[in-house]
Amino acid sequence: MAAGSDPWNGTANGTWEGDELGYKCRFNEDFKYVLLPVSYGTVCVLGLCLNVVALYIFLCRLKTWNASTTYMFHLAVSDALYAASLPLLVYYYARGDHWPFGAVLCKLVRFLFYTNLYCSIRFLFYANLHGSILFLTCISFQRYLGICHPLAPWHKRGGRRAAWLVCGAIWLAVTAQCLPTAIFAATGIQRNRTVCYDLSPPALAAHYLPYGMALTVIGFLLPFAALLACYCRLAQRLCRQDGPAGPVAQERRDKAARMAVVVAAAFAISFLPFHITKTAYLAVRSVPGVPCPVLEAFAAAYKGTRPFASANSVLDPILFYFTQKKFRRRPQELLLKLRAKWQRQGRGVH
Repeated sequence: MAAGSDPWNGTANGTWEGDELGYKCRFNEDFKYVLLPVSYGTVCVLGLCLNVVALYIFLCRLKTWNASTTYMFHLAVSDALYAASLPLLVYYYARGDHWPFGAVLCKLVRFLFYTNLYCSIRFLFYANLHGSILFLTCISFQRYLGICHPLAPWHKRGGRRAAWLVCGAIWLAVTAQCLPTAIFAATGIQRNRTVCYDLSPPALAAHYLPYGMALTVIGFLLPFAALLACYCRLAQRLCRQDGPAGPVAQERRDKAARMAVVVAAAFAISFLPFHITKTAYLAVRSVPGVPCPVLEAFAAAYKGTRPFASANSVLDPILFYFTQKKFRRRPQELLLKLRAKWQRQGRGVH
């Protein structure tokens, strides 16, 4: 056996997996030391820039807010907080799973990841699988009410105030739901360096499994089912020929259709692959005696879809842009003002 190739001593690359019985595998995960720093770095830069611009427009340019605007504002806050936490993970994976920041920051970074994930399907329902999903679900439900029940008194009464109360409840619910991620997340020693486990230490895999499955069901499957129910009913209503006519009604239909397409794309691209591979990986790694190549394949699939889950922090501001007319108008007005200013300066020079 070549020097350095002993699976019990490890090599310069790879990570360990195991169970309480001492069954261990060493994975070759060189791909993630390129994929994750590049993807997380890109999401960090684009996510921060886009969401800071979105927050600026919300706070400084939009004079009137409705319920959907309120949900989108909280979604932007969630996404911005998540993007701001990514530099630590970029450093961690770029250094080959070396975590020098301590156990507290390890727990905080993992907690922020899942809080945002579940506050984006999260402000649909689970708006940071928990943060973003719930906010997106609420946006979808608000759009459904506006199209399918536009005159209902329970929809019109106190819309913005109710939205703020719902957002507060979502933050509390998602925080409580994701607190165990901070408990399970921990640092450990592999190859003589400190690592920050994503889900849990390998020895706690069987204990993490029930919580991980519950997180997927409550944080993703239920919001996804609510989303599909809303949009099936919405599509049914939009296709009816006996509905309101005229340009205003058509604009509302177009707006709802844009929302449906963008939100469905966000779910399909960001959340679905991640949850499928995560669930499969959780199930496989909790079973003692699984062959190492099988375990490694499931681990690679899960870790390869993590950038898709992070991408929702970039996709959400695009959702704002395409579904909110006022939101689209503000950047255009700003660009026109800058162009006019440059033209005036150019004339002054000549």
